[in-house]
Amino acid sequence: MTDAPELDGMDLDCALGGFRDMLATDGYTLSWSLNGENGVVVRIVAGEDACADCLVPLPVMETIMSNALEPTPYTLDHIVLPSGS
Repeated sequence: MTDAPELDGMDLDCALGGFRDMLATDGYTLSWSLNGENGVVVRIVAGEDACADCLVPLPVMETIMSNALEPTPYTLDHIVLPSGS
């Protein structure tokens, strides 16, 4: 995970942390990186015991992540899902 500057008490780890924890319970790892100045690339990787049916469709995931980033100066660039998702 990339360290982001403090954002008025809310950094990217805080903005995406709840989703990272939720996905971890289903066997996925969420990480992020910055693409340019304000774009965030979210990567979701399936672990060995990941629940294949637990990920929502990409358009829903994009809405969820975009909403999570609203309190920050960052926007969602794109999401990289595991192969076959």
